[in-house]
Amino acid sequence: MKNSKILVVDDEPRMRKIINDFLTKNDYNVIEAADGEEALNVFYANSDIDLILLDVMMPKLDGWEVCKEIRKESKVPIIMLTARSEESDELLGFKLGVDEYISKPFSPKILVARVEAVLRRTRGIGAMDIIETHGIVMNKLTHVVTVDGNPVEFSFKEFELLAYFLENEGIALPRANILNNVWNYDYYGEDRTIDTHVKKIRSKLGEKGKYIKTIWGIGYKFETLD
Repeated sequence: MKNSKILVVDDEPRMRKIINDFLTKNDYNVIEAADGEEALNVFYANSDIDLILLDVMMPKLDGWEVCKEIRKESKVPIIMLTARSEESDELLGFKLGVDEYISKPFSPKILVARVEAVLRRTRGIGAMDIIETHGIVMNKLTHVVTVDGNPVEFSFKEFELLAYFLENEGIALPRANILNNVWNYDYYGEDRTIDTHVKKIRSKLGEKGKYIKTIWGIGYKFETLD
């Protein structure tokens, strides 16, 4: 887990320095942001961030808002840092997809141990993390896709949609199910969103794009039978 890149987001320079010093001492690569807006800008500019340490109370955008935005695009591990320790805050954090929750003040050594534990937990690759069928290989942890051995880049939602198709090979998937499982249950977008993403995925898959079949009046199905 060493040499992992960690984004530290906190509006207190002293706190950022303490965290940076301890993580750097333990061979982690650290980048920083001083508020919520800067955090999002840094995150989108660095596609190789392995974990985010995110303070809750910050100017411009608080940690909850930053977490919501990041979770729209990525499953990167997030550890929330907060001076509050109310149960409702912790529940909100886990509901938003937070991986760990640490209350201030904390021991820097404990923080490093938590970072290592979260990275171990989220990086453990098992059989369920690799999807392989007819020359298409998806690694759900690294978000890497290869087609006949050649790497192909997909956006976050394109990747999620393709994974959903492959995990349900041979099953007709209604549009409502696709929206609920890929865009989550409270998404109120139009069906055209699905069609647009399917079109892009088919194009990127090349000749294998034909495996994503349109089921008129229902939705889509990934099927390799002609």
